[in-house]
Amino acid sequence: MQLADQAAIVTGAGSGIGRAIALAFAREGASVGVADINAASAQKVAAEIEATGGRAIALAMDVTDEAMVNAGVEKVVDRFGRLDAMVANAGIQIVHPIEEFPYEEFRRVVDIHLGGSFLLTKAAVKHMYPRRSGSLIYMGSVHSHEASPLKSAYVAAKHAILGLARTMAKEGGRHGVRSNVICPGFVRTPLVEKQIPEQARDLGISEEDVVSRVMLGRTVDGEFTTLEDVADIAVFLAGFGSSALTGQSMTASHGWYMG
Repeated sequence: MQLADQAAIVTGAGSGIGRAIALAFAREGASVGVADINAASAQKVAAEIEATGGRAIALAMDVTDEAMVNAGVEKVVDRFGRLDAMVANAGIQIVHPIEEFPYEEFRRVVDIHLGGSFLLTKAAVKHMYPRRSGSLIYMGSVHSHEASPLKSAYVAAKHAILGLARTMAKEGGRHGVRSNVICPGFVRTPLVEKQIPEQARDLGISEEDVVSRVMLGRTVDGEFTTLEDVADIAVFLAGFGSSALTGQSMTASHGWYMG
Protein backbone atom coordinates (compact mmCIF):
# COMPACT_ATOMS: atom_id res chain seq x y z
CA MET A 1 0.00 0.00 0.00
CA GLN A 2 1.31 3.41 -1.01
CA LEU A 3 0.39 5.23 2.22
CA ALA A 4 0.92 2.54 4.84
CA ASP A 5 1.47 3.92 8.36
CA GLN A 6 0.81 7.51 7.26
CA ALA A 7 -1.79 9.91 8.62
CA ALA A 8 -3.67 12.55 6.65
CA ILE A 9 -6.36 15.17 7.03
CA VAL A 10 -8.82 15.96 4.23
CA THR A 11 -11.19 18.93 4.40
CA GLY A 12 -14.55 18.94 2.69
CA ALA A 13 -14.37 15.17 3.02
CA GLY A 14 -18.03 14.56 3.77
CA SER A 15 -18.96 14.33 0.10
CA GLY A 16 -17.73 14.60 -3.47
CA ILE A 17 -14.03 14.84 -4.21
CA GLY A 18 -13.03 15.04 -0.55
CA ARG A 19 -14.88 11.84 0.29
CA ALA A 20 -13.28 10.05 -2.66
CA ILE A 21 -9.81 11.15 -1.54
CA ALA A 22 -10.42 10.15 2.08
CA LEU A 23 -11.59 6.68 1.00
CA ALA A 24 -8.66 6.28 -1.41
CA PHE A 25 -6.14 7.29 1.25
CA ALA A 26 -7.63 4.74 3.64
CA ARG A 27 -7.50 1.99 1.00
CA GLU A 28 -3.81 2.76 0.58
CA GLY A 29 -3.15 2.36 4.31
CA ALA A 30 -3.41 5.90 5.67
CA SER A 31 -5.23 6.87 8.82
CA VAL A 32 -7.55 9.72 7.87
CA GLY A 33 -8.97 12.77 9.57
CA VAL A 34 -12.30 13.29 7.78
CA ALA A 35 -13.10 16.99 8.16
CA ASP A 36 -16.31 18.65 7.03
CA ILE A 37 -18.55 21.49 8.11
CA ASN A 38 -21.36 18.91 8.17
CA ALA A 39 -20.46 16.77 11.17
CA ALA A 40 -22.92 14.01 10.24
CA SER A 41 -21.40 13.68 6.77
CA ALA A 42 -17.90 13.51 8.22
CA GLN A 43 -19.01 10.81 10.65
CA LYS A 44 -20.63 8.80 7.86
CA VAL A 45 -17.43 8.78 5.78
CA ALA A 46 -15.29 7.93 8.81
CA ALA A 47 -17.63 5.03 9.54
CA GLU A 48 -17.29 3.82 5.92
CA ILE A 49 -13.53 3.74 6.34
CA GLU A 50 -13.68 1.92 9.66
CA ALA A 51 -16.19 -0.60 8.29
CA THR A 52 -13.58 -1.76 5.78
CA GLY A 53 -10.84 -2.07 8.41
CA GLY A 54 -9.32 1.39 8.07
CA ARG A 55 -8.65 4.02 10.69
CA ALA A 56 -10.45 7.35 10.67
CA ILE A 57 -11.63 10.16 12.87
CA ALA A 58 -14.53 12.49 12.03
CA LEU A 59 -13.88 16.19 12.51
CA ALA A 60 -16.54 18.92 12.48
CA MET A 61 -14.67 21.82 10.87
CA ASP A 62 -15.46 25.22 9.42
CA VAL A 63 -12.23 25.87 7.53
CA THR A 64 -12.60 29.64 7.96
CA ASP A 65 -12.43 29.25 11.77
CA GLU A 66 -8.79 29.12 12.84
CA ALA A 67 -9.55 27.58 16.23
CA MET A 68 -11.55 24.76 14.63
CA VAL A 69 -8.84 24.08 12.06
CA ASN A 70 -6.13 23.99 14.71
CA ALA A 71 -8.21 21.73 16.93
CA GLY A 72 -8.93 19.34 14.08
CA VAL A 73 -5.27 18.99 13.15
CA GLU A 74 -4.34 18.43 16.80
CA LYS A 75 -6.98 15.70 17.10
CA VAL A 76 -5.50 13.88 14.09
CA VAL A 77 -2.00 14.05 15.58
CA ASP A 78 -3.23 13.02 19.03
CA ARG A 79 -5.12 10.03 17.60
CA PHE A 80 -2.60 8.83 15.01
CA GLY A 81 0.68 10.19 16.33
CA ARG A 82 1.70 12.06 13.19
CA LEU A 83 0.58 14.04 10.17
CA ASP A 84 2.03 13.16 6.78
CA ALA A 85 -0.39 14.75 4.32
CA MET A 86 -3.09 17.39 4.18
CA VAL A 87 -5.62 17.94 1.43
CA ALA A 88 -7.18 21.42 1.43
CA ASN A 89 -10.32 20.55 -0.50
CA ALA A 90 -13.21 22.41 1.15
CA GLY A 91 -14.97 24.74 -1.23
CA ILE A 92 -18.20 26.26 -2.45
CA GLN A 93 -19.35 27.82 -5.71
CA ILE A 94 -21.43 30.96 -6.17
CA VAL A 95 -21.90 32.40 -9.66
CA HIS A 96 -23.04 35.87 -10.69
CA PRO A 97 -22.08 38.47 -13.26
CA ILE A 98 -19.65 40.73 -11.39
CA GLU A 99 -21.98 43.72 -11.48
CA GLU A 100 -24.51 41.62 -9.54
CA PHE A 101 -22.06 39.79 -7.26
CA PRO A 102 -22.72 40.62 -3.60
CA TYR A 103 -19.40 41.38 -1.94
CA GLU A 104 -20.22 39.24 1.08
CA GLU A 105 -20.73 36.24 -1.25
CA PHE A 106 -17.47 37.00 -3.08
CA ARG A 107 -15.62 37.09 0.23
CA ARG A 108 -17.28 33.88 1.39
CA VAL A 109 -16.04 31.96 -1.67
CA VAL A 110 -12.51 33.32 -1.29
CA ASP A 111 -12.43 32.78 2.49
CA ILE A 112 -13.40 29.13 2.19
CA HIS A 113 -11.14 28.20 -0.70
CA LEU A 114 -8.09 30.37 -0.03
CA GLY A 115 -8.44 31.24 3.64
CA GLY A 116 -9.23 27.62 4.48
CA SER A 117 -6.17 26.44 2.57
CA PHE A 118 -3.99 28.97 4.40
CA LEU A 119 -5.28 28.00 7.85
CA LEU A 120 -4.91 24.27 7.22
CA THR A 121 -1.38 24.79 5.93
CA LYS A 122 -0.42 26.90 8.93
CA ALA A 123 -1.65 24.22 11.32
CA ALA A 124 -0.23 21.27 9.39
CA VAL A 125 3.35 22.44 8.89
CA LYS A 126 3.83 22.80 12.64
CA HIS A 127 3.74 19.02 12.78
CA MET A 128 5.40 18.29 9.43
CA TYR A 129 8.46 20.51 9.79
CA PRO A 130 9.87 18.77 12.90
CA ARG A 131 9.56 15.40 11.11
CA ARG A 132 11.19 16.87 8.00
CA SER A 133 8.55 15.25 5.83
CA GLY A 134 5.08 15.97 4.54
CA SER A 135 2.84 16.58 1.55
CA LEU A 136 0.69 19.68 1.22
CA ILE A 137 -2.01 19.06 -1.38
CA TYR A 138 -4.34 21.82 -2.51
CA MET A 139 -7.51 21.45 -4.54
CA GLY A 140 -7.21 23.87 -7.40
CA SER A 141 -9.13 23.65 -10.64
CA VAL A 142 -8.80 24.16 -14.35
CA HIS A 143 -9.93 27.58 -13.18
CA SER A 144 -6.57 27.97 -11.47
CA HIS A 145 -5.30 28.51 -15.04
CA GLU A 146 -8.33 29.52 -17.10
CA ALA A 147 -11.15 31.97 -16.47
CA SER A 148 -14.86 31.49 -17.10
CA PRO A 149 -17.68 34.04 -17.06
CA LEU A 150 -19.72 34.45 -13.87
CA LYS A 151 -17.01 32.94 -11.63
CA SER A 152 -14.94 35.93 -10.53
CA ALA A 153 -14.73 34.78 -6.90
CA TYR A 154 -13.99 31.13 -7.68
CA VAL A 155 -11.43 31.90 -10.39
CA ALA A 156 -9.69 34.48 -8.21
CA ALA A 157 -9.50 32.04 -5.30
CA LYS A 158 -8.26 29.13 -7.42
CA HIS A 159 -5.58 31.30 -9.06
CA ALA A 160 -4.48 32.42 -5.60
CA ILE A 161 -4.18 28.84 -4.38
CA LEU A 162 -1.46 28.29 -7.00
CA GLY A 163 0.47 31.18 -5.48
CA LEU A 164 0.05 29.81 -1.96
CA ALA A 165 1.15 26.33 -2.99
CA ARG A 166 4.20 27.60 -4.86
CA THR A 167 5.20 29.75 -1.90
CA MET A 168 4.89 26.71 0.35
CA ALA A 169 7.05 24.68 -2.02
CA LYS A 170 9.81 27.23 -1.41
CA GLU A 171 9.20 27.64 2.33
CA GLY A 172 8.66 23.94 2.94
CA GLY A 173 11.52 22.65 0.80
CA ARG A 174 14.19 23.10 3.44
CA HIS A 175 11.98 21.15 5.85
CA GLY A 176 11.40 18.24 3.49
CA VAL A 177 7.77 19.25 2.87
CA ARG A 178 6.33 19.11 -0.64
CA SER A 179 3.50 21.30 -1.96
CA ASN A 180 1.38 20.67 -5.05
CA VAL A 181 -2.00 21.51 -6.53
CA ILE A 182 -4.53 19.21 -8.19
CA CYS A 183 -6.44 21.04 -10.93
CA PRO A 184 -9.43 18.99 -12.04
CA GLY A 185 -11.70 19.78 -14.92
CA PHE A 186 -15.42 19.45 -14.38
CA VAL A 187 -16.25 16.60 -12.00
CA ARG A 188 -19.94 15.76 -11.63
CA THR A 189 -20.15 16.54 -7.93
CA PRO A 190 -23.04 18.24 -6.09
CA LEU A 191 -21.10 21.50 -6.53
CA VAL A 192 -21.14 21.11 -10.32
CA GLU A 193 -24.72 19.88 -10.41
CA LYS A 194 -25.73 23.11 -8.65
CA GLN A 195 -23.91 25.19 -11.29
CA ILE A 196 -25.74 23.71 -14.28
CA PRO A 197 -29.14 25.39 -13.76
CA GLU A 198 -27.48 28.56 -12.41
CA GLN A 199 -25.34 28.97 -15.51
CA ALA A 200 -28.24 28.08 -17.78
CA ARG A 201 -30.21 30.91 -16.17
CA ASP A 202 -27.40 33.47 -16.24
CA LEU A 203 -26.17 32.61 -19.75
CA GLY A 204 -29.63 32.21 -21.25
CA ILE A 205 -28.96 28.72 -22.62
CA SER A 206 -30.28 25.24 -21.89
CA GLU A 207 -28.86 23.01 -19.18
CA GLU A 208 -27.81 20.56 -21.91
CA ASP A 209 -25.81 23.34 -23.58
CA VAL A 210 -24.18 24.25 -20.28
CA VAL A 211 -22.88 20.68 -20.02
CA SER A 212 -21.94 20.09 -23.67
CA ARG A 213 -20.66 23.56 -24.59
CA VAL A 214 -19.57 25.34 -21.42
CA MET A 215 -18.32 22.49 -19.25
CA LEU A 216 -17.15 19.87 -21.72
CA GLY A 217 -16.87 21.74 -25.00
CA ARG A 218 -13.10 22.06 -24.82
CA THR A 219 -12.36 18.50 -23.69
CA VAL A 220 -10.95 16.02 -26.17
CA ASP A 221 -13.72 13.49 -25.62
CA GLY A 222 -16.72 15.24 -24.06
CA GLU A 223 -16.24 13.43 -20.76
CA PHE A 224 -16.36 14.58 -17.16
CA THR A 225 -13.30 14.01 -14.98
CA THR A 226 -14.17 11.39 -12.36
CA LEU A 227 -13.84 11.35 -8.61
CA GLU A 228 -11.49 8.40 -8.97
CA ASP A 229 -9.24 10.36 -11.35
CA VAL A 230 -8.74 13.08 -8.76
CA ALA A 231 -8.34 10.68 -5.84
CA ASP A 232 -5.66 8.72 -7.72
CA ILE A 233 -3.63 11.90 -8.20
CA ALA A 234 -3.98 12.78 -4.51
CA VAL A 235 -2.67 9.34 -3.52
CA PHE A 236 0.23 9.75 -5.93
CA LEU A 237 1.17 13.16 -4.52
CA ALA A 238 0.85 12.04 -0.91
CA GLY A 239 3.06 9.04 -1.56
CA PHE A 240 5.70 10.67 -3.76
CA GLY A 241 8.98 10.27 -1.95
CA SER A 242 11.04 13.35 -2.76
CA SER A 243 10.95 17.07 -3.46
CA ALA A 244 11.59 16.41 -7.14
CA LEU A 245 7.85 17.02 -7.47
CA THR A 246 6.92 20.21 -5.66
CA GLY A 247 5.40 23.54 -6.59
CA GLN A 248 3.50 21.91 -9.44
CA SER A 249 -0.09 21.84 -10.63
CA MET A 250 -1.41 18.57 -12.00
CA THR A 251 -4.37 18.99 -14.32
CA ALA A 252 -6.88 16.19 -14.91
CA SER A 253 -9.37 17.64 -17.35
CA HIS A 254 -9.65 15.46 -20.46
CA GLY A 255 -7.66 18.12 -22.28
CA TRP A 256 -9.88 21.03 -21.20
CA TYR A 257 -6.66 22.78 -20.19
CA MET A 258 -3.22 21.77 -21.42
CA GLY A 259 -0.21 23.34 -19.81
